Amino acid sequence: MKLAKNFFYTLREDAKDEESRSGNLLVRSGMIKKVGAGIYMYMPMGLRVLDKIKKIIKEEMDATGAQEVLMPSLIPSEYYERCGRVEAFGSSMFNLRDRKNAHMVLGPTHEELFAIAASMHLKSYKDLPFNIYQQADKFRDEVRPRYGLIRVKEFIMKDAYTFDRDAEMQNGSYQKMYDAYCKIFNRMDIDYKIVRASVGAMGGTLSEEYQAITDIGEDVLVLCDKCDYASNMEVATHKIEDVKEKEKEIEMVETPNAHTIEDVCNFLKLDIKHTVKALLMTVDGKLTIFFVRGDRELNEEKALKVTGGKELAFANDDQIAESNAAPGFTGPVGLEGCKIVVDEEVLHMKNFCCGANKENYHYINANIKDINYDVVGDIANVLEGDACPNCGGNIYFKHGIEIGNLFKLGDHYCRDLGITYLDENNQEQYPIMGSYGIGPGRILAAIVEQNNDEKGMILPLNIAPYHVALVQIDMKNEEQTKVAEKLYEELTASGIEVIYDNRDERPGVKFNDMELIGIPLRITIGKKVNDNKVEWKERKTANSFDLDIDDVVNKVTTYVKDGLK
Repeated sequence: MKLAKNFFYTLREDAKDEESRSGNLLVRSGMIKKVGAGIYMYMPMGLRVLDKIKKIIKEEMDATGAQEVLMPSLIPSEYYERCGRVEAFGSSMFNLRDRKNAHMVLGPTHEELFAIAASMHLKSYKDLPFNIYQQADKFRDEVRPRYGLIRVKEFIMKDAYTFDRDAEMQNGSYQKMYDAYCKIFNRMDIDYKIVRASVGAMGGTLSEEYQAITDIGEDVLVLCDKCDYASNMEVATHKIEDVKEKEKEIEMVETPNAHTIEDVCNFLKLDIKHTVKALLMTVDGKLTIFFVRGDRELNEEKALKVTGGKELAFANDDQIAESNAAPGFTGPVGLEGCKIVVDEEVLHMKNFCCGANKENYHYINANIKDINYDVVGDIANVLEGDACPNCGGNIYFKHGIEIGNLFKLGDHYCRDLGITYLDENNQEQYPIMGSYGIGPGRILAAIVEQNNDEKGMILPLNIAPYHVALVQIDMKNEEQTKVAEKLYEELTASGIEVIYDNRDERPGVKFNDMELIGIPLRITIGKKVNDNKVEWKERKTANSFDLDIDDVVNKVTTYVKDGLK
């Protein structure tokens, strides 16, 4: 590509409304353009990068035997509600199941569309297993879009769905996707962790996420400094140590105006780790009081899992009044009129302080024998410095951008839609589905977050918009033009992707633009052409040296081919 008279622009100043490094650099480099909150255009340079990412994904998916399809883009149910039941999905195929859920009245999900597509092929157990996937636009009515391409309303998603007859067969399909994802992200030199995650609304038996390690990101990753333990906060656990201490007799003490756990610790001169605090909540509308160690926070996902509930909310005064709890002084000793859920860590504590269910009073030296509870489980967030559940090492946190996920879904989508196959005994069975997602836009954001400096992006060779930049210093110099044009033609003929900066701009502007957009290699054609020399400079290492013009094509070709292996 020759830049003069072509569509190319960059911005000299930072984008004022981009809060992430990647969002700012992608906008400044002219790769994307914001047109609304959480909505971006991919400009020519950015689309080249996106297409390369999608190509790598396609190559590795196809290598597993998966076959590509294209489903219609689905607009989230909120849009349908606002529009008053748009008949975009009026086909009778959506009568295949009892529409118990609101989203089925408004339109199908991609999981359901893939299941329906699978039914066109699936007749017998001999048809299993198989995998179909797409890379297509999706929409999310995101209330708070942020971080550039990381959290958006419109995005491209690679969805894959496997269909298997039983858990053993699914394990094989799942492992193929696991390995393919590793190859995809390894090819793009992404620093990532595979973490155990909650199955959430998708349901199923297993979920794992591929998280790109960054300084910015909405997900908090829980990692170990000694082993490969990796989890997200929703399901992270820690090793609980028994407190080696002789139990004392429980005692009620006055704690005037000590309504918070910090107030109690200050008043009684206690370590917060020797306290147990109450969280007055409702689970599906029923008063439920959770007890965790004083320095920990309740984990909503875990709390719902332990209680078997669907909705967690703060209790109001009327609901609290159903029990003998005293807000600010609630404890598990003698508590009545509610469901009591205790974090498993509390069972290992000794001589702790807790509320006495009496205004201005707390218990000290309470022990598990003194308290009432209905349910025990892991309901609290882990903390940095906790012991790793695998090796006892120290847990620490990092931010991450979720770039891929894997789900073992089970058979509920096929069961709901009545999609079956005949087994070897001619009996109808429901196939088991797996769901596997990758976000190409998030991958681009993660790569930029991990690979940048004060000059701009430092993109890997296989996703950079072009492999090499030819920068001519003096556009009026005929000898420089002759050399540049010859190198451009020869490199292009050798299969090298070349961007030739033949604009009538100052050298500094040209250098800055090529560094900003992350071109891996720059060949500068300047005054030294009179000595048959050009300058070679690598973006990532800043390695530079003079090179004979006659050697440029061979050396660049070798550099690119080796880099793409």
